[in-house]
Amino acid sequence: MQEPLWVFGYGSLIWDPGFPVAERRIARLDGWHRSFCMRSIHHRGTVENPGLVLALDRADGASCTGVAFRVEPGEENATLFALRERELVSSAYLERTLAVTTDAGALDAVAYVIDPDHVQYCHLDREEQAQIIAQACGGRGRNCEYLWSTAAHLAELGIRDPDLDWLAERVRELA
Repeated sequence: MQEPLWVFGYGSLIWDPGFPVAERRIARLDGWHRSFCMRSIHHRGTVENPGLVLALDRADGASCTGVAFRVEPGEENATLFALRERELVSSAYLERTLAVTTDAGALDAVAYVIDPDHVQYCHLDREEQAQIIAQACGGRGRNCEYLWSTAAHLAELGIRDPDLDWLAERVRELA
C-alpha cells in the first residue's frame, strides 16, 4: 500500500492547490518562515519587471503555519507532476520532504523552499516589497492579487501573519 502524499501549502497553494485534496489540516513547519523573498519572473512578474512571491526561507527559531493537504489516493503521481510544472518553473524553488506538526500528529509533507543561492532570491525590507508587489504583473495575474488572496485565506483559517497583514494594507494604499 502506498503511503499518503501530503503537501504543505503556505502561499497560493492554500487557496489554489491545483490537485485533488482528500483532507486538509492546519500545520506548522519549524525552522522556516513564509517570506516574499523570491523574485517572480513568470507567474507574478516578468524578467523586465519582476514581482515577488512567497517562499519558505530557512531561519533558526522561526516557524510557518500553513495547510497540509493529503492528496486524493491514486492521484499522487499526477499531483507531483502538476506541482513540479507549477513550482519548479525556474530552479529557485527546491522540492523537499519536511516534517510538519498538526493537531493530529506529525507527518512528512512535500514543500517548496527557496534556494538561497539562486539569482531570484532576495532579502528586501517590507516597504521595498510593498512597492514591487503594488505594480508587478505576470502570467498568472497581478502581484497584489496574489498577496491579498493569500492574506485573506490565512485570516479565514485563523492563521496570523503580521508581516503579511502589514504588506496587504500597505499595498492597498499604494495600488
